[in-house]
Order: sequence, then C-alpha cells, then structure tokens
Amino acid sequence: MIYQLRHTTRYDYAATVTLCHSEARMLPRALPWQHCEPSEISIVPTPATRVQREDPFGNQLLYFSLEEPHVALEVSVATRLESGPRPAPVEDRLGWRESRILPPLSDPEALAVRMMTLDSAFVRRSRALADYARPSFREGGSALEGVLDLNRRVFEEFTYDPGFTTVATPLDEVLRSRRGVCQDFAHLMIGCLRSLGFAARYVSGYLETVPPPGEPRLIGADASHAWLAVHLPGSGWLELDPTNGSLPSEQHLINAWGRDYADVAPLKGVMSGGGEQRLTVAVDVEPLES
Repeated sequence: MIYQLRHTTRYDYAATVTLCHSEARMLPRALPWQHCEPSEISIVPTPATRVQREDPFGNQLLYFSLEEPHVALEVSVATRLESGPRPAPVEDRLGWRESRILPPLSDPEALAVRMMTLDSAFVRRSRALADYARPSFREGGSALEGVLDLNRRVFEEFTYDPGFTTVATPLDEVLRSRRGVCQDFAHLMIGCLRSLGFAARYVSGYLETVPPPGEPRLIGADASHAWLAVHLPGSGWLELDPTNGSLPSEQHLINAWGRDYADVAPLKGVMSGGGEQRLTVAVDVEPLES
C-alpha cells in the first residue's frame, strides 16, 4: 500500500512564550517493509535552530528552538510512504522459558534487546502483571503461542474507553479496571511480558481507518496508534496489537519505538512562559494505491 501521511500538532498558549526548546519524533522510520520518501516539515514560527538526527533507538529526531516571542506553535509533517507485509512469525521448538534467553553481548543487537527487559518511566514490572500473563504461557508451550494468546486475552478482556485514563494512569489501575486506550494496552502487555522475563518495546505509529459504509473519509480525523513488539528466537521483534487483537499489517505505519511512550512522544520540550495551553492534533492516513 502507498499512503500519504500528514500529522499536525498545534499548541495555543494563554500567555506569550519567550523561549522554547523542543524535540519532535514525527518522521516515520525507514524499514525493510516501510519505504519513506523525504518528509515535508513545517514549523511555525520559524525556528532559530533546527537539527535532525537519530535518537538512541534509531528514531528520526528533529530538535528545534524558538527564540522569538510567540503565542502558538504548529509542527506539521507530510510523508509519502509505501508499506508492505511484515515477515511471518517463526514457530520455535524451544519452550517459552528457554525463549527468554537474551542474545550474547557479542550480538550487535544485544544492548537494544536487553534494554527492553528493564523497568521504564511508564512500565514497571510486578507480580500482578506476571500473574495476569502466566495463564497464557503453559508448560511446554512455545513463546509464540503464549504471546499470541496474551494478545487475544487483552483484546477480549479489556474495554476501550478513551475517557478513563491519562498518560499518567498507573498500570495496576489499568489492570484492575480492565479499561483504557491503545497506549494503556501496549504498556500493559509490555509490563506483562517484561515481568515474565521477555524483552518488549513500545511502538508508536498510525493505523489506516476505514469510514462506515456510505460516509466520506474525514481529513485530519485519523489518530495515532500504539502497539508493541516482543523479541522471540527465530522471529526477532514480533509486533502485536492488543487493541485490535491482531498482528500488525501493512495498514500499521511505524513512526518510532522505545521503552514506552516517554521515549516516542511526538512533540515535547521545555519553554519559558506560556501559562495554560491548548493542544490540537490532526492526523490523516490517506491511501493512494494498493
């Protein structure tokens, strides 16, 4: 599939901002199954400094600073990209306990994998998370069987409720209430898997949405999406979408990945002044060709 992706983030401030330093992670990743043309980037007001580089996770990071007074900030990114199917998962004969063995330090990906086994800002390992996950991992069963069953259970046992949580809602509250949004479900599964000893990372991106029959697509009405990937022998990083109970397909467009949402927030920074602020986000995932 070929898509035209547009993502606009705008902040309107109650008072003047005199200085702003920001990081944007709004540029899609180039991957074997995701080929990106150069992005068109618009920042208003015009930054005094603008530098693009990779962050520690290989995501495209755009740093910029605004040094003139302003009462609004708008960052827009437009990218044309082609998305194809992911590699199929590989069934491994190892039991799930043996599948948790981490790659040796001589492996080029060893550090990236080991980092994803540890606690992070929004994901803390716990006995409660391990206890919830354990029924999916039967004795003698494979890791692939276990993660697919856990993905199914979160989809079936949790209710999508946009008004229930915020980014700061603890995972134990999400687990207790069985409610949340895609970000919560991704964090929950990551916490479950790390609590059992697996390496799991947070994936941020976009999902093509299809309007109801007879209704037009609403430009800018799409939304960002979140899922996860777990590291398994044979399959490498296997993506899972617990919000939809599926394996991500070519409709899932990857923007960035990290330990949790804190590593991949589309736009964050520090500023002087501003007071209260109003955030507006518009996302459009427009299919061009199949």
